Amino acid sequence: MATSIEERVKELHEYLRRNGLQAFIFPSTDPHQGEYVPRHWQTRQWISGFDGSAGTAVVTLSDAALWTDSRYFIAAEQQLSGTPFHLMKEGLAETPTITEWLCQQLKEGEVVGIDGEVFTATEIEELEAALGKAGIKLRTDLDPAQELWTDRPPIPKNKVEIQPLEFAGESAESKIERVRQAMREQKAEYLVISQLDEIAWLLNMRGSDVHCNPVFVCYVLLTQDDVTLFIDSEKLDDSVKNYLNRIGVKVLPYGKPSFESKAFDPIPAMKSIKNHAEIEGFRRAMIRDGVAMVRFLRWLKPAVEAGKETELSIDRKLTALRAEQDLYRGLSFDTIAAYGPHGAIVHYEATPESDVVLKPKGLLLLDSGAQYQDGTTDITRTIALGPLTDEERLDYTLVLKGHIRLALTRFPDGISGTQIDALARYAMWQHGINYGHGTGHGVGSYLCVHEGPHQIRHTWKPAPLHAGMTVTNEPGIYRQGKHGVRIENTMLIVEDGETEFGRFLHLEPLTLCPIDLTPVIWDMMTPEEITYLNTYHKKVYDELSPYLTEEEKESLSPTLP
Repeated sequence: MATSIEERVKELHEYLRRNGLQAFIFPSTDPHQGEYVPRHWQTRQWISGFDGSAGTAVVTLSDAALWTDSRYFIAAEQQLSGTPFHLMKEGLAETPTITEWLCQQLKEGEVVGIDGEVFTATEIEELEAALGKAGIKLRTDLDPAQELWTDRPPIPKNKVEIQPLEFAGESAESKIERVRQAMREQKAEYLVISQLDEIAWLLNMRGSDVHCNPVFVCYVLLTQDDVTLFIDSEKLDDSVKNYLNRIGVKVLPYGKPSFESKAFDPIPAMKSIKNHAEIEGFRRAMIRDGVAMVRFLRWLKPAVEAGKETELSIDRKLTALRAEQDLYRGLSFDTIAAYGPHGAIVHYEATPESDVVLKPKGLLLLDSGAQYQDGTTDITRTIALGPLTDEERLDYTLVLKGHIRLALTRFPDGISGTQIDALARYAMWQHGINYGHGTGHGVGSYLCVHEGPHQIRHTWKPAPLHAGMTVTNEPGIYRQGKHGVRIENTMLIVEDGETEFGRFLHLEPLTLCPIDLTPVIWDMMTPEEITYLNTYHKKVYDELSPYLTEEEKESLSPTLP
């Protein structure tokens, strides 16, 4: 791989010289600004070899660098080893921004290139302004991968399907009218919608163009009079064409509408509030997912003790158990089955080269989820496979305390997730420990597993929290070369009464799966935290036991001191 990356960079250098460029920027995005993109637009991975979901590669005629965040520091170091790229760790004081670095590397009058189709108008304006201060120019009309990536995958043409109203909970016509009302309030004449999950939500349609995300490549142009869907017609069968005609949607060939939307998009906030049908779909999906998880956990330890199970083999086992469940449509993201030191790599994904045999000792971090037609799941459990060190037990207990503290929090309607993030970190902060990733993200309704606009994280995210939103609760601790711990449930934000000071909310767990209690240092747990665990495990038992055998039910009754 390193050799092919070096060859690609050399070919890129020739391309830059032919086109009068001194540098090129490869982002992680596509024209639709999605977190996960079709392979056709994975140019940053193609040029650098780094396959994380976030990162930007920059190549000059004399250097190459890749910027990514703390989730990928370890993985990026490994994947970039032996290539022309060196790692730039975003968020560290000593790390320059991309434009700062380019201004150091280039001279006045030199030119940086980007594929303007995969950047937003705002991003292009900011790049031009920052580079312009050093007299560096920006060119936006080139895509070197189009010429150099000889086996570049085509834009997907997979079939689109209709999401039934029983799962969507609101008709496309109703959603369109709500968006139009928001447009009238903002005096917006038109709205260009490029985010694929927003279009899927708006039209009550789903697809399979993006790995693990049930969306389809297209654009929508919405006015007060018309809805136009720009899509490859090969993706639409007769039933979908009839549906689009019935709801008044015109169809034109795929391509970006020749309009530029201003900074106005009402759909993310609308989509984030789940309706009754979507909430009930989540509950049903979590039961089926919980059944699969319980069966997997019951199988896991005896299988590990018997030998030969690896990270990849247990991934296959869990996927097979999920696939047995009704309405299963695939994984919601690639499973993270990370044993021992691999658990410290936040977004680790086992490969045949990195795969290791699990042993009856230490910790296994298992972060996984599925797409069901009525809901999306995301769960992390860290499991003791046998004897643990004192440090492993301490870290596990601190993460559990943080998870419970956030789960128990009552908070005012409309506050930001940043305002409650510290609750999940408090116990570990007292031990001088922290983690770099966010504590929670929204989850789509048979849509993307990472959904905004709200988040729970330490950096400022102003999007308010409201009842009806889903959000994960996933603090963690990671010790490089040793282990990682994360405990995650998907939660529903629900009403918690009103006082003279306003409306209050709390988090209700949607995820249904036992939490491993064998690593816990019980002297560190408060009575309130133990009560929470008892209450949660009773909920898990009550919800899942009707679907399990008597033997399987035994794993739903953990003993607390």
